[in-house]
Amino acid sequence: MVVVGAGIAGLSTGRELARAGLSVVVVEAGRIAQGVTGHTTAKLTALHSLAYDRLLRTRGAEAARLYARSQTDAIEHAAHLVDELGIDCDWERVPAYTYLRDTHRTGELRAEAEAARAAGLPAEFVTETGLPYPVAGAVRLADQAQFHPRTYLLALADDLCAHGGRIHENTTVVDLDEGEPCRVTTGAGATVTARDVVVATHYPVFDRALLFTRLATHRELVVAAPIAADRDPEGMYITPELNTRSVRTAPYEDGRRLLIVTGESFTPGAQGTPARFDRLADWAQQHFPGITATHRWAAQDTDPTDQVPLVGRLHPRASHTYVATGFGGWGMSGGIMAGRLLTGLITGERLPWSDLYDPTRILSAVRQAPAFLHHQTKVARHFVGDRLRPPQVKGVSDIEPDSGAVVRVDGERCAVYRDEKGEAHAVSARCTHLGCLVSFNSAERTWECPCHGSRFDTDGKVVQGPATRPLDPRKL
Repeated sequence: MVVVGAGIAGLSTGRELARAGLSVVVVEAGRIAQGVTGHTTAKLTALHSLAYDRLLRTRGAEAARLYARSQTDAIEHAAHLVDELGIDCDWERVPAYTYLRDTHRTGELRAEAEAARAAGLPAEFVTETGLPYPVAGAVRLADQAQFHPRTYLLALADDLCAHGGRIHENTTVVDLDEGEPCRVTTGAGATVTARDVVVATHYPVFDRALLFTRLATHRELVVAAPIAADRDPEGMYITPELNTRSVRTAPYEDGRRLLIVTGESFTPGAQGTPARFDRLADWAQQHFPGITATHRWAAQDTDPTDQVPLVGRLHPRASHTYVATGFGGWGMSGGIMAGRLLTGLITGERLPWSDLYDPTRILSAVRQAPAFLHHQTKVARHFVGDRLRPPQVKGVSDIEPDSGAVVRVDGERCAVYRDEKGEAHAVSARCTHLGCLVSFNSAERTWECPCHGSRFDTDGKVVQGPATRPLDPRKL
């Protein structure tokens, strides 16, 4: 059994399979729990913004119930593992809130609370929260959880290895042969043979299922600041307003809390990331006066066009290959759920919600055709339009130190970064996934593909897939 990817979905799956008595190998391109999972804000909840009213309208009451059951099951399973393995991961039970400040939109919240209750969750509509500013209303769901995901996953990794599993870090998988048995090939040329393979790389690194047509990628920024314990809003909060604002706290040194604020969603490669960080920090300081942001980072999420994660067989003809992707910003509960669902499929103990998440589902994809077409139009606009657009600067000499731009060199688009000393680092501007042109993220010093979210460092090395090959070097 090979699991590709060691984030929360991959390690949860590997650990469940090892506990079930299977021989498991987990391979990770970087370090375990340091990719997307390592940058999460770690909310573990079944309340996913305004999900249940949409599910009720697009998938029906039974689908909404199964979604609620599966997400709640994931939370309780994590709680069980924290107790069983004695994991010191700052586990805290807190309520989750979805709120709005626009009084004209309270009807959306009431509909969401009603749909969540119909799905079996003890949700309620409230007008008071622990936030230090007023809201028009909120959906509240008690007894959710927040935790330190890396500490949690390191304990799962230890348990996986204790049950005979193996983990190989810094091992990039570049090819998958779906024969019997399956064969996984690494960038170093090694081959691993297994009966079953799970692709849990956040965004699938193999395109034979064409899942990239049903997945849209976005990044969100995060700022964090120490705050006195008596100013803790005591809960996990999210609003879709203002291009998303998410708030929670975590234990911090000297008895204080760390306020974590997320928002400013944007497509990878979009310009203006430093300004987005400034807007988010300004919002945090305005709503929590007196704080000083001490940390900042960014997260990346993958949204399915029909709003439900894709967990199950990799494609309709797959017999021994599986995938877990499209968690839409809720990868903590989604990744744990995926581990249990995939283990059930592989061991023959199918869970009640397996069909809900089946990647080969057709009817729900048809219902969400407008979202699918919108996503494909956006990708096509980048693929064609970015090639027709004039280069960002006339030449390499116009690029400021510690900055990057796409320029035309000998008729070819090159991605050129000039370091602090003025030395230029040039690579091809064509993403090695499907050929879209990358753009420079000046805040994170990365080249990013706006089509499917691949990210590369200034020398072209892959930072984040679905690309598995680096950007080709170019000489100036």
